Amino acid sequence: MADEKVVDKENFMEGENLYPSLGSTEAGYLFEFREDGVYLTIYPNDAASLLFELSDMRQILKDCNVADYDVALLSRTMRDANGLPQKIAGHVDISEEQLRQIASGEYEGAPNLAEEYAKLIVDVSRDRMQVMIKYDTSHGSKLPTFDMVMEALTEKNVIFGIDEEEIKRGVGSLAPFVAAKGEPPVNGENAYIDRKFDLGVKGRPVIDEYDRVDYKNLNLFVLVKANDTLAIRVPQTQGKPGKNVFGDTVPAKNGRPIPMPQGKNTKVLGEHQLIAEINGQIVDTGSKISIDPRLVIKGAVGVATGDIDFDGSVLINGDVKQGFVVKATGDIEIKGSVHGAEVVGRNVIVGGGVTGAKRGKVHADLDVRAAFTENAVVEAGRDIYVADVALHSQLRAGKKIIVEGKHGQITGGLTVSGEEVQAKVIGNQAYVITRVSVGVDPNLQKEYHEVCKNYKEGKKRLMHITQTLNTLSKIDISSLPQERIDRINALTRSQFPIAGQLKRDEQKILELESKLSEMKNGKIKADDVIYPGARLSVNAVVKNVQEEYHHCTMSLEEGEITLGPY
Repeated sequence: MADEKVVDKENFMEGENLYPSLGSTEAGYLFEFREDGVYLTIYPNDAASLLFELSDMRQILKDCNVADYDVALLSRTMRDANGLPQKIAGHVDISEEQLRQIASGEYEGAPNLAEEYAKLIVDVSRDRMQVMIKYDTSHGSKLPTFDMVMEALTEKNVIFGIDEEEIKRGVGSLAPFVAAKGEPPVNGENAYIDRKFDLGVKGRPVIDEYDRVDYKNLNLFVLVKANDTLAIRVPQTQGKPGKNVFGDTVPAKNGRPIPMPQGKNTKVLGEHQLIAEINGQIVDTGSKISIDPRLVIKGAVGVATGDIDFDGSVLINGDVKQGFVVKATGDIEIKGSVHGAEVVGRNVIVGGGVTGAKRGKVHADLDVRAAFTENAVVEAGRDIYVADVALHSQLRAGKKIIVEGKHGQITGGLTVSGEEVQAKVIGNQAYVITRVSVGVDPNLQKEYHEVCKNYKEGKKRLMHITQTLNTLSKIDISSLPQERIDRINALTRSQFPIAGQLKRDEQKILELESKLSEMKNGKIKADDVIYPGARLSVNAVVKNVQEEYHHCTMSLEEGEITLGPY
């Protein structure tokens, strides 16, 4: 408490103040009772301490019947002491005479009334990892001391993570502050598999030193040799316990283990190393890493080899002759051409062309790549890439068909993809009919029709069984021979798997219809020209091309095929 008088009783209303006021520059503070509220100015003070305390200011406001004000703002204004008026309360009706009475009679020097301490609230978080100190100023606003805060923490049994420096800073104002923090537990890391290979390089064409793309060398296989390391299992770690503000141990979670992804033709060394047992191609399903041996055909597939049906990947260094079949569960790479043969694999790459002669086809679960196609049937679950031309062929892909290279031309036939068809030229100068359709995945559509067909046939079989059993229910089957009774019982049991399959087919039909309905953004892109004679379909909307379109993209907008830039 300062020795100076808080109020200059002779001059507190004098000077240039335009409003009823209390205090002065010499007193170090000034209350102004303006029309819009009560303003407080605290003047800068060079002395080591304030000439008054927060309790002095609160007593003045009490004497002036100012009850509704912001205590925290009042405290901050006193601490800043920047000489600027700060509104701390709303309008209060008070006359100059009342102010004079307060200054001359009831308020000589600093107040003598003892101010009540603000009530300490020790707020412990629900997880017991943090303690927040808050103040209740409803019965007093005097700042509690450091020792009072420490005593309050002790009463709450807070013994760990107490921040004394933060408490010393926090007791300087009425703002809430964090007085203690626990030490959170550190959970262990889960085990994981560190794969020593990258399947992302598959299907990337080799680029030579002149930046030329070699579409006949596509890195189709990721190969390893026997005893090569495939993966390392990094084991889980133990968690580190923590401690809450009450000193209690907070347990941590240990990391979860993971099994080794040992698959076909691999083995585990020690506890954490997976190696290949044979030379072959890596097949990674996520949960299992296997090695598929690769079948290598030194020449062509024909009379000397017969048909090929292999559980793995196949490399053919020659052609696939007309009438022969090559099937593989893995990828198929053909250095030569396919002539009227059937080729079925996961990915199919043909170094030469595919000529169908309307007798064979090439089908891939994922991608097909070929130098050219002529009178061929080519199907892919994902994408088809043709390096030069597609002549009078049927191309069907789930996502994209890209005809690129020197000519990049699609002429004649039918080209269907779920998302996009891209070529340099569509059609030709002779206006050959060339059908191109996008926006509906032909594989989904085919699957949808097959499921619908099976569903229809299943319902017919189930109806026939039900009718037969209804007829048999009218006779006494106990009088029938045992062989006949067994057949009736078998017929009765047969209806249940059929009914189950019908239910699964119904669900599948709904899923396929949903997927088909979501396909809305088909595009047909021509880097050079689309010739008349082309019949384009985008999401089932058809456009017969009557004139040449150059460097363009066809897409569907508001139910119509529109022309845009390439």
